[in-house]
Parts: sequence; C-alpha cells; structure tokens
Amino acid sequence: MSPALEVVSTGALVLVEDEGRPGHAAVGVGRSGAADRGAYRLGARIVGHGEGRAALEVLLGGLAVRALGRATVVVTGAPAPTSLDGRPVAHATLVDVPPGSTLALGMPATGLRSYLTVRGGIDVDPVLGSRSTDSLSLVGPAPPRSGDVLPVGAPGGGFPTVDHVALPPPGHEGISLLEVLPGPRAAWVGGWGGGLGGLVGAVWTVTGDSDRVGLRLGGARVERAEAWADVELPSEGLVRGAVQVPPGGEPVVFLADHPVTGGYPVVAVLTASAADRAAQLRPGDAVRLVPVT
Repeated sequence: MSPALEVVSTGALVLVEDEGRPGHAAVGVGRSGAADRGAYRLGARIVGHGEGRAALEVLLGGLAVRALGRATVVVTGAPAPTSLDGRPVAHATLVDVPPGSTLALGMPATGLRSYLTVRGGIDVDPVLGSRSTDSLSLVGPAPPRSGDVLPVGAPGGGFPTVDHVALPPPGHEGISLLEVLPGPRAAWVGGWGGGLGGLVGAVWTVTGDSDRVGLRLGGARVERAEAWADVELPSEGLVRGAVQVPPGGEPVVFLADHPVTGGYPVVAVLTASAADRAAQLRPGDAVRLVPVT
C-alpha cells in the first residue's frame, strides 16, 4: 500500500505548505509557502528528501495523524510535545511510524508554528506549481480536516544523514529582536539615521489580529517626517518581511501570505531569518526592531 497519513484531529489550524509559488505576483498571486522557511527546510533536510516537497504547518499543536503504511517523519519549528502511540518522541528527531500507529502533537511551550515533515512529502494536487495554501487569496489545497487521507510521495534520491538536530527553541522570555534593513520609503519617517520615526527605538507588542498575512504591532506611534506628512502613495509591490506604516502609525510586518501590493509606505524590511522568527511570535510577545547594514 502506498503510504499516506490519515488526519485524526487538527487543533486550531493545519495547512499544507511548501516553498511557495514564486513568479505569479504580476497576476496578483503571492508566493505564500511555509511561514517559517528555516524550520520547513530543516525538516526537509532531516528526512533526506530535499526542499520543495510539502509539509504540514501546525498552529499551536493539536494535530494527530495515523500512518497508512510505514512513514518516516520529523517535527521542527515550535517544539510541540510529540508522542507516538502515547510514547514521547524528541523534537527535530527522525521518527519511524509503523502502519496503524498515531503521531500526535501537543501545544508548544514557545513558538507558534510546528512543521510535520514526512519523507516523500504530502502529495496533494499542486495549484500553480505549488502545494502551499495561501490564506489571503485562498489559492492552494484546502486545510486538512479530520478524516482526510493525505497521500505521501515517493522519497526519490537521497537518504537521511542524521537522526537528531539539537536546536534552541524559538522565542525567549523578554523582548524578541528582529533585524531590519532600510525600506524604499525610509525617508517618509525620518530616514535611517533618524531612527525611522521611532520604529527602531520602541518596544512593540504583537496584537491579537496577527496571522499568516502579517503581524500587527501595537504600542508607540511611528511619526511621518514633516515633508511627507500629507503625501499619498500609489499602490506598489510588497515583499515578505516588509514593514508598512499605515496612517495610524502602528506598523504591520508582512509574512508569508502578504498581499502583492500596498498603498502605505514600506519604511523597513526584515532580514530573511528575522522573518522566520517573526512567524513564531505569539500575540502579546514583545518585539524590538534592530537596524542592520
């Protein structure tokens, strides 16, 4: 029997995600893909099938799957307590799942999104060349539900070379630091040397209306420079990690499912690794944006 995973439960939200679908922004379709690309890619390397195959992105645990056929899996990202038929298994560790066995993820103590990677990848039908689910445009496979059977692809070439990777957990007590580079409209809030209107000097709080589209940061207010106080901006392209300042002055940090255009100034852009860490932040977490060159 070809291997597959039967979904027993899903918790808050489970999505199928891979590297995304680049190259379609001109027709209004964003890249999407795994919110924490580093965690997704680590899972692919551990199981030995390389990047590009789909995994399951699990929000705050709650996923349980039953193996139909033998499967080799690993959990990366937020360190959700994981069990195989009730027995604990380690995070970022290869796990052999015999036919009929159930793997379950609990709620992680830190971080937000865990990735369940099965060797061979989740082999649902691709949409525009990707198996990723875009929560903004609703392009891609539907979120898995209890009772769904998810086919697993053939592993192809390559084999696992390690069975465990030691990692610090995402997030920490105190303030999370996210590195930013100057954006195309940095001058609108006083420029790089002026602290971007207070953007890089304040401690922000992740608000409860944050999601895969972006983090909304509450707290202080980013002030526009006088020369740009009443200027309107035509809609222009956006990228993952863009930090946009709406008229209210509270910034938005765009994540994997960001829109392809926006009409407010992008004053800074997160580095790639900072965008991964931003995807693991929970509502209420404290954040400081740190300028780098």
